[in-house]
Amino acid sequence: MSQVGPVQGVYEFEQIDDSLPYMPLAARRVLDGLGRKLSLDGWLSLQVDDRRRVVAAGTKATVDQSVLALLDTARPPADRIAPDPEPDGTEPPPRLATALGAARPLDVARWRSLRALDRYALVKCASRPEKLSRAYDEIVGVVLSHLGRSGEAHMVDVGHKAETARRAVATARVATTRAVVEAIASGAAAKGDVLAAARIAGILASKKTPELVPLCHPVRTTHASVDFELDAARGEIRLRAVVEAVDRTGVEMEAMVAASVASLTVYDMIKSADRWASIGAVRLESKSGGKSGDVSRPSERT
Repeated sequence: MSQVGPVQGVYEFEQIDDSLPYMPLAARRVLDGLGRKLSLDGWLSLQVDDRRRVVAAGTKATVDQSVLALLDTARPPADRIAPDPEPDGTEPPPRLATALGAARPLDVARWRSLRALDRYALVKCASRPEKLSRAYDEIVGVVLSHLGRSGEAHMVDVGHKAETARRAVATARVATTRAVVEAIASGAAAKGDVLAAARIAGILASKKTPELVPLCHPVRTTHASVDFELDAARGEIRLRAVVEAVDRTGVEMEAMVAASVASLTVYDMIKSADRWASIGAVRLESKSGGKSGDVSRPSERT
């Protein structure tokens, strides 16, 4: 049975529809990495599902060589060429930095945080200024999608996107005293069950996100949870919020709002014992769904 829905790994700036009538950059990365050169006729000789598998292989941290046998079934067959090495992941290549210029900054930290496919795409577009500009805007993300051409705020139109399963994980931390954490763990907090109150508050807040953050879309939430880890030695409560939905847009904000409001509720429940407790490190840990697929916080940003 053929797959349906958007193809993960195809950039919007490529303007390639779900039937994959052309080779997206993810597929070209596979061919370069495996030392193959495939004509458009050869690409189109593959079934759409097989083209999707090639694209998926190009989204991995390293090119998935399991599709080599699949590529060799193309007609006409792919020519053998010398494999093209991946761009250096430590810093942007000089020719890319030159092509981007001062108007499109890309420092070492941001370069290292990109996916391998993102780095490959930017390098491949370096010789085509107009395409590089679109690639930079989508990959590096300097253009703010909630701003119009004249700077006015607006809700992004997601009507053209396909509905997919979405998931986001966010975390937060409440710093307090050892005595407070021990009181929470033993159920001795003055206001009652701190974690139960915070959990319900976080789940409810995730569903109220569009009312709190004005440019967020309402989404069809299918799951929301908030879990806690108590660390008495550090005087710390660590929170983890997970939100899932089936919709046209992601649930990163829902997860972060859940973590934030759950943290605030913890503070409200313990402030009589420690008014100087603090909330910090509210952040997105991972998300999945949509064209960007599975994305996790890079180690450089932990």
